[in-house]
Amino acid sequence: MKVEKLRVGQLQSNCYLVWDPQTKEGVIIDPADDADFILRRIKDLEIKPLFILATHGHFDHVMAVGELKLDLQIPFLISEKDLFLIKRTVPTASFFTGERGVLTPKIDRFLKEGEEIVFGGEKQLKVIFTPGHSPGGVAFFGRGVLFSGDTLFAQSVGRTDLSYSSRQDLLDSIKNKLFKLPDETIVYPGHGEETTIGEEKENFNSAEIS
Repeated sequence: MKVEKLRVGQLQSNCYLVWDPQTKEGVIIDPADDADFILRRIKDLEIKPLFILATHGHFDHVMAVGELKLDLQIPFLISEKDLFLIKRTVPTASFFTGERGVLTPKIDRFLKEGEEIVFGGEKQLKVIFTPGHSPGGVAFFGRGVLFSGDTLFAQSVGRTDLSYSSRQDLLDSIKNKLFKLPDETIVYPGHGEETTIGEEKENFNSAEIS
């Protein structure tokens, strides 16, 4: 499985192109903005995306979904618990970025805990429910890598000061799910640089997860 990170949008969110090198089938994870740039990279790499996946519903992770769906004609998947955030995409994006041409993403199917995402003829990524930063936060794990969204960053965790966030849920998600993965797992977060589960376990404040 191959991964390319694209840093896009005013908030420098990480969009990931993930694909099977043999068949070139893959997925787009968190297309935050700049659909034209994402489409150019897909064409350059000759990837055939089968799905658009979102780790959560915040506007800075889904702003390009509408345009990508129009061009690629592929389904968009996200947790049902973040549907309320998707419905707010257009006004929220306009308020925070001034963007006026954003399309409300149309959800084709809701992700379920433990669901496996298939491309390249094989089960490649497993859905892990990681609420806290948002009620419907998920991560995608497989082939030694984790796409953690805004749940876990390099030496940091997602914000929980929003009205619908829960710090306890976030810490539970990290301690009881993400930190159960192998230490060598490479973590691709929603913002910033890559890390590993082992590094984050070592650097995490143990008092916060005890």
